[in-house]
Amino acid sequence: MLSVVILSGGLATRMRPVTEKIPKSMIDVAGRPFIEWQLAMLSNQGIKNVFLCVGYLGEMIEDCVGDGARYGLNVTYSYDGDKLLGTGGAIKKIEKLLPDAFFILYGDSYLELSYRSIEEVFLASDKQGLMTVYENHDLLDSSNVFFQNGVLENYSKKNKTPDMCHIDYGLGILQKNVLQDFPKDHAFDLADVYETLVKNNQLLGYEVFNRFYEIGSPSGLSELCKKIKKEEIIV
Repeated sequence: MLSVVILSGGLATRMRPVTEKIPKSMIDVAGRPFIEWQLAMLSNQGIKNVFLCVGYLGEMIEDCVGDGARYGLNVTYSYDGDKLLGTGGAIKKIEKLLPDAFFILYGDSYLELSYRSIEEVFLASDKQGLMTVYENHDLLDSSNVFFQNGVLENYSKKNKTPDMCHIDYGLGILQKNVLQDFPKDHAFDLADVYETLVKNNQLLGYEVFNRFYEIGSPSGLSELCKKIKKEEIIV
């Protein structure tokens, strides 16, 4: 299985005041820090290697997770440092450590899907990147993807168009070589990478049908807590 890069370096301003003293990944979800739910999910999917890109109060995440052995994982940490690098810059910082292709997971996303199936589709393609997409119609968040007839036609976080009925689901795959044209030690967004791939017809769309859960908003956190308690999911 491909390695997974988890982007956990954000300031989580929407979750203040909770995140004034802890990073978002450490928010309590049904009695456990969210990062534990994420790592348990990845381990159950057969993932072995995880890179955690952390920033604000990231030491708290490392103290909690350690080397990942108790989840059956090998966890490597990368800290933004004094300067916030953004989601793209954080990946660029560990470029030399990464394998030729890898999953990317947002640090606030809890996703129920088959990583292996997605990996197989990507490796069988000739694309440099993959984005999972979900038909959303602005319901769970603002839609940002135009996806039709199995093709990802357009993606943008800033320039939305009326035909964008899908949303970036929160899991992607990249070939490492797509990072070579982006500057090191400079802040940039993962969205910049995806938009470049779309322009070059190199971003594969993979449609998923289970809704996503997230802890990036109070309502999202509440919904995930209810789901875990109702389904009696355990770590």
